[in-house]
Amino acid sequence: MNDRKKQVMSFVRKRLMYWQTEPNPHLVRADLANLRRGIGKKPGELPQLWELLFRDFPEELMSQNGNPTWEEWAVCGALTLYAMHQQGNDQKMHMDGQRLGIAIGSLADGDEDHLKPVQRRFNAFATAKGMPECLHHLRGLIQLLRRDGIPLDYVELAGDLYVFQTPAGAARIRLQWGQDFYRTVYRRQERKDDNHE
Repeated sequence: MNDRKKQVMSFVRKRLMYWQTEPNPHLVRADLANLRRGIGKKPGELPQLWELLFRDFPEELMSQNGNPTWEEWAVCGALTLYAMHQQGNDQKMHMDGQRLGIAIGSLADGDEDHLKPVQRRFNAFATAKGMPECLHHLRGLIQLLRRDGIPLDYVELAGDLYVFQTPAGAARIRLQWGQDFYRTVYRRQERKDDNHE
């Protein structure tokens, strides 16, 4: 794992730990409500999010030319989507190890009728060109996870979003997403079939 990806993941982990351990729920709700305003926006576009996104952000990962860095896109995307996913949920919607393909594969629930629409959305997301399109499709998938109460590893997601933007990384991370998705879908299908025998 490269150093920049590690820094992105470490930064997101610290933010999540703060929100998951902060004793004042009003502060957490206010932070997450502000972050939700940033969904679909370019990093740095909303001044009210600057402190939430850039406080303690490693200097070497920050833009030097006014165009968001890969790291800023990854952090902003992961944290704003986490804020949407967590909204109205009492259980924690960040879960270590619940990678994106696994979480999305869980939506199909081992049912062919559920699989097709999820598959279409997942394919549109995975073939997106650039971060704005990627995050647009990802938002719809996160809304489905939220609806079904399925958590996601947002630290891993931040790392994935970073890798997705690197020249050779998009193909690599798409392969991992696809493998996780179909492995999860077909394991669930096998379990469902075994239970009906």
